Amino acid sequence: MNTERITELRKEWEAEEKIAHIHGWDFSHIHDRYEEEEDLPWDYKQIIDENRIDSMKLLDFDTGGGEFLLSLGHPYSNTAATEGYAPNVELCKKELLPLGIDFKSCDDASKVPFADSSFDMIINRHGDFDPVETARLLRPNGLFITEQVGGENDRDLVKMVLPDVPKPFPELELSIQKKKFEVAGLQVVRAEEAFRPIRFYDVGAFVWFAHIIEWEFPGFSVDKCFDKLLEMQEEIDKNGFVEGTIHRYLIVAKKIS
Repeated sequence: MNTERITELRKEWEAEEKIAHIHGWDFSHIHDRYEEEEDLPWDYKQIIDENRIDSMKLLDFDTGGGEFLLSLGHPYSNTAATEGYAPNVELCKKELLPLGIDFKSCDDASKVPFADSSFDMIINRHGDFDPVETARLLRPNGLFITEQVGGENDRDLVKMVLPDVPKPFPELELSIQKKKFEVAGLQVVRAEEAFRPIRFYDVGAFVWFAHIIEWEFPGFSVDKCFDKLLEMQEEIDKNGFVEGTIHRYLIVAKKIS
């Protein structure tokens, strides 16, 4: 790789680094430049829809910017949501409260500001959760439906650029979490786990991604990881993409009494 191209790549990657931010949970900036979750063995939204009826009281815990919640079309008067990330809290206040959705700021999954037995269904996609608090919030026969990012998520990508960084959430494994729900008195009625590819078609998209997912790539920067990024670029030049592995798991748990 000649010096001129290396200089140009550094400029491109530093530009991506400079603009890396997110509004809600919107990855449209790198749309068509990477792909993931294209072939999960379950459809999270379909599972919710198969169990949801309009009369249910529904809570979306850690709703992000509320984008997925709104896609469900659940009656706003029967819908509640929480979020703890400050920029998204302001977004939810702006987007959800005027609709009549009962939105509350909450950044502690063990202290959710709703009364006991408030909900028939609690959903949570890639957010925090506490099985004991979930059991408190659910009504009898209520369901908790969650799709989670597992502890092995993106680990091969992390090792490419930050080889000494440990796993940030080693307990996010299906077997461990399933036991926690059972201890909390909930019946796990469905539990699945999947490892699937994630592909980046240009290094700039990866740079943007690594800055957004900062808890997986702590301390990442173009300057610090430049030589490793050049190795990524060589792989993309050869194969058309660089590939890692996502880790997802699904749990559906029911409150029996």
